[in-house]
Amino acid sequence: MLIAVLLALLPQDPSALRLPALVGDHMVLQRDAQVRIWGWAKPGNPISVLPSWMEHQESAVAGDDGSWSLMLKTPADQPGPHVIEISSPSGARTLSDVLLGEVWVCGGQSNMEWTLGPGVGNGVEGGAEAAAAADYPDMRWFDVAHAVTLAPMSDSTGSWQVVTPQVAPRMSAIGFFFGAALRREMPGVPIGLIGCNWGGTLAEAWTSEEFLAKRGDFDLELARIKAARADGANAGASVAAMQRAWWEKLERTDEGSRSGWAAADFDDSSWEEAQLPGSWSGELAGHDGVVWYRRTVEIPEAWGKHDMVAELGAIDDCDTLWAGGKPSGATQQDGAWQTPRQYEVYQESLIGRRVTLALRVVDTGGAGGLSGPPEALRIYRHGQPDGAVSLAGPWKMKRGATLGELGEFPRQAWFNQNSPTALYNGMLSPVTRYRIRGAIFYQGESNVSRWHQYRSLFPDMVRSWRAAWGQGDFPFYWVQIAPFNYGAGERPARLREAQLLALAAIPNSGMAVTMDVGDPGNIHPIQKEVVGERLARWALAGPYARSGFEASGPMLRAAEAKGAEMVLHFEHAAGLQSLGGTTLANFTLAGEDKVFHSAEARIVGDTVVLRSAEVSAPAAARYCWGEADAGSLANGAGLPASSFRSDDWPE
Repeated sequence: MLIAVLLALLPQDPSALRLPALVGDHMVLQRDAQVRIWGWAKPGNPISVLPSWMEHQESAVAGDDGSWSLMLKTPADQPGPHVIEISSPSGARTLSDVLLGEVWVCGGQSNMEWTLGPGVGNGVEGGAEAAAAADYPDMRWFDVAHAVTLAPMSDSTGSWQVVTPQVAPRMSAIGFFFGAALRREMPGVPIGLIGCNWGGTLAEAWTSEEFLAKRGDFDLELARIKAARADGANAGASVAAMQRAWWEKLERTDEGSRSGWAAADFDDSSWEEAQLPGSWSGELAGHDGVVWYRRTVEIPEAWGKHDMVAELGAIDDCDTLWAGGKPSGATQQDGAWQTPRQYEVYQESLIGRRVTLALRVVDTGGAGGLSGPPEALRIYRHGQPDGAVSLAGPWKMKRGATLGELGEFPRQAWFNQNSPTALYNGMLSPVTRYRIRGAIFYQGESNVSRWHQYRSLFPDMVRSWRAAWGQGDFPFYWVQIAPFNYGAGERPARLREAQLLALAAIPNSGMAVTMDVGDPGNIHPIQKEVVGERLARWALAGPYARSGFEASGPMLRAAEAKGAEMVLHFEHAAGLQSLGGTTLANFTLAGEDKVFHSAEARIVGDTVVLRSAEVSAPAAARYCWGEADAGSLANGAGLPASSFRSDDWPE
């Protein structure tokens, strides 16, 4: 559940027993491993931890700063559910429904963050059907909240969720399909997925200061970050303070916030009608600021006097919900416009069998409104989503304060989600104490313009992750960026080449190729299931040692000029074929003049033979070197070849 911001700001007793967000009910711990359990308590207090799979407890003592940690040995064949008892003079906790299985981190930018659905952006092919069938009690999801900090953080916000048809739409689509494939091939083995992603972000933001400092090309940015830390100018704290002041100004300035438009008995009869969901259009299209919505809902008698859940889909950008005039929930952080809202509605909000909902939506720039599909708006008795009442349809609507009255929403100008180390510190660092099997990653689109730097930056990013976890070279699999019209010439192909070259630079790694599922007009291809399953192939063929899983498409091994023809030799070439039985396309040849011409291509065994009427003595071959060229070459497993070149000529 999203938690009201006011609740998050309540002070906590520093001496009370506290656990990080990742250590909680419904979590999946890595099986057959030494796993860490950690937290905070009163300095000097002893801590005892007794899991139900062990006969004896493990102990630790809280240090001078209150932190403590200990290791537990998990068995390979006792999936659970288990209970973990944690006790100390500072308090006690019982963690329930804990499973032992396989844990993976799902990192990257928007193509990894893109939810299963329904309804954000262009959707996901097969997403609605997959979500509806996702009754997976042995698969769990933890989504790390967006956070930007100058120094590594020790905790995040979020909670482990059992994957159900209600939870699945809010998951990373690729993460979901990856986990579902593992679950299908390894029945009885629980799967834990940790989402750690932020759309539109750069690789250096996901890399530690230690590894960036070794490079030399981020020294100016790192020096500024160090200076800010040294003089106490914590960017995250200062921006948070400015944002709190901005929200306080909104409460004073916005008429609805001042005049009680959220009250259950407020008379909204003069308001105009609006159909929800819907992005702001017409007269609202240019409105940046506040819009209020109200609706009274009849609650079924059969629900009795029970708490409820209101789901509102994704909202651009921020919102607050009141039920029966009482605060129900809020999302006020920046960058949550793709996050579906889910808030508690307490039974005390009911007046008879009705509840009046008041929703304040705040657009901080660009598009605004509710962007989910109609089925994403609903209210249901807690724990019984199958009997939901739809909230889609007519609501009362009235405009509030404009952004001109409120001022620009505060965002850190010099330190943000694309600053070096920002997301490593704020999002990844809190996860690195949690034992994992490996990581899957989809990023690179934002680094296209700096493809040459990416050749070394991406491997450094992976090394920084592995160093932080201290688990050695755990499996790391990434997605090669898909064809798309960036308007950047050869640079996308060279970024794909950098990702291809990383296979040799990063041990225990793999790459899922997407040359056949891209969309020249959309940087977010909708065929996420294909991508998730290709990543799963690497895991199944690698650490899980399942036979019969080819993980790689054809990989160029050598190019051999034979008269007027060029013969291309490949690894992973068994059953070489053209995708869908189509003619091989997007091959080019050049002579010593380095001018490339379209080439005819034919498959001969495990080779591809090229010929071009314009090139009598070929010196180099390229494949899918155009930024949006669709792939046509695959092996017998149906896995496509990466774009490639046989030359080393400069751009």
